[in-house]
Parts: sequence; C-alpha cells; structure tokens
Amino acid sequence: MQQLAGSIKYQEWNLDVAKMTVQEFRGRTGGVMLALHKIQETFGYVDDSAMSMLGKVFNLTRAEIHGVTSFYHDFKRSKPGTYTVKVCQAEACQAMGSEKLTTDIKAFLGVDFHETTANGEFTLEPVYCLGNCACSPNIMVDKQTYGRVSIDGFKTLADSLATSATGENV
Repeated sequence: MQQLAGSIKYQEWNLDVAKMTVQEFRGRTGGVMLALHKIQETFGYVDDSAMSMLGKVFNLTRAEIHGVTSFYHDFKRSKPGTYTVKVCQAEACQAMGSEKLTTDIKAFLGVDFHETTANGEFTLEPVYCLGNCACSPNIMVDKQTYGRVSIDGFKTLADSLATSATGENV
C-alpha cells in the first residue's frame, strides 16, 4: 500500500466553543455556510444543539439552518468515528477493483456508507476521486491516502489503527 499525507482529530462537542467559533462570521455574506464549515472542521460534525444557536447568531430559523445542513451532503449531523475511511468510487478505481474492495470493507467493518462502527472506531464514506488514479484502488483514512489497497492490506491497517486508538502498542 502506498501512503501519503497526515491525519486529523476533532474536539469533543461543546456549545460554548461552537458559539465562539462562529462569531467571526456574524454579519458576513455567506456567514452561515462559513460558520457551518468551521463547526464541522472543529468538531467533525454539526450537533443538533448548533441549529438554534446558529439561528440566533444569524437571525434565521432553526428550520432554515437545518435546510442548509440537509441540502449540502458534506455536512455531517452525527459524531464521526475515530477514523473516517473513504473508499474511492471513481472509474479508475472501479476498473482496478474498488467495487469488490468496497463490498469487502463494508463486510469487515459491518457498516454501510455513512455509518459508524458500533465501537465508534470507523465511519465509512464514499469518495469520487482522490487524485491518485495511477495507484488504484485508493482509500483515504482521515487525510491520509493509501493506494493499491487490497482487503488484506485494509484489514492490517484497520487493526493497526484500532490498536493505536486504544493506546496499546502496535
């Protein structure tokens, strides 16, 4: 497996921190979108309690804020797993076996796309090109890209990540 880039982690949800985070966008054109992106960048998702708070900050209804978060699929409404695994679904990866890899990863993790494993370790998402087509099939874990991934390679990676997340030595 070829490996690139680094990994990210999120803060635990805190409404007071979220309020402070969005103040810089108050009164700006497109402020709601900027605030939502900042909240997700900070916490990994947009908690339900943010809806009312954002409505007050931007003088909008909770329904209007909900409408924005439900229209744009990149906004997550539930806490992601410790690691977000994205499996490329683009044509180059499909030609190199990503459909089977996707099926195998779903079976191994016991989840479908947009779901998180019961232990909270992994969230599985589709992605439609990681720009690493020459090394298909590709996955991304957080912000780290892996090329030429097989199910055995994924299982080894997942086991290693799960072990490091629990603090045990790899």
